[in-house]
Amino acid sequence: MLMLKECIMEAVKSGTAIGHFNASTLDGMIAIADAARSVGVPVIVGLSEGERDYVGVRQAVAIIKSMREESGQQIFLNADHTYSFERVKEAIDVGFDSVIFDGAQLSLEENIKITKKCVEYARNATQSGKIKMGDAGREGKSGKKEDVEGGVLIEGELGFIGTSSKMLDSIPDGAVVKDDQMTKPEVAARFIRETGVDMLAPAVGNIHGMIRGGDPALNTVRVGEVSSVVRIPLVLHGASGNSADDIRKAIRAGVAIVHVNTELRVAYRGGLVKSLTENREELSPYKYLKPAKLAMQKVVEEKLKIFGMK
Repeated sequence: MLMLKECIMEAVKSGTAIGHFNASTLDGMIAIADAARSVGVPVIVGLSEGERDYVGVRQAVAIIKSMREESGQQIFLNADHTYSFERVKEAIDVGFDSVIFDGAQLSLEENIKITKKCVEYARNATQSGKIKMGDAGREGKSGKKEDVEGGVLIEGELGFIGTSSKMLDSIPDGAVVKDDQMTKPEVAARFIRETGVDMLAPAVGNIHGMIRGGDPALNTVRVGEVSSVVRIPLVLHGASGNSADDIRKAIRAGVAIVHVNTELRVAYRGGLVKSLTENREELSPYKYLKPAKLAMQKVVEEKLKIFGMK
């Protein structure tokens, strides 16, 4: 079975992207897994700090690991938007496949300093065989510890795009959506050179959450400019609300992973409200939750088909 790093490289070669979808409940994780299995593609389940606190970091690892072992499915676990080295270390230690250190609101120097520390910890954990799951501790073809394929992947972030996965009336305060404020190629190049991250999430007109009336267009030209200088996979955050055409253009320009969360929450809540309204006497959670799970699964399937089209 391919590891996460290998799946990302396959996506880059094929001009497609891997879908990253957030969940905070077991049925949400199952919805993501079922959708990816139906489409026949790898998938990443993401948990933010708040979602990890709700599910449990060890419990999330155990759930995804059991899915992978039972079906042989290429399903991976990412610690989404992590704001301190301590929380990054926690996710690495329990066996997440990848971790995002989000220093977008810090100064560039502080962002580089902490991101580099996260990368070094991940590398050392992999080399020492401390990692328990996914890419962790997988030795290379030579069988030597120093020839590690994969390892825990660390993603860095440049450019603030908001923090809320909600329906919004306007662009979040401070979010970078103007061309002259977006992640600059020369800054991205320095960030990669000094941190050694495996992936980069730039600000290219994307925002977290969804704007009522439509999200601003992505600057896919800037995506290509950043990609050409960093030469590592790019990650598009906040893709809820972006058009399919914009997302496809971003993938062609260098995006290898696409994050979706808000649209899933909208679908899940809508499915649950409809289910409870139509079945007011139903007391079995597995019955009234199922329509919510299926609504979420439908959105994931639709997105995965977009990400897989050249």
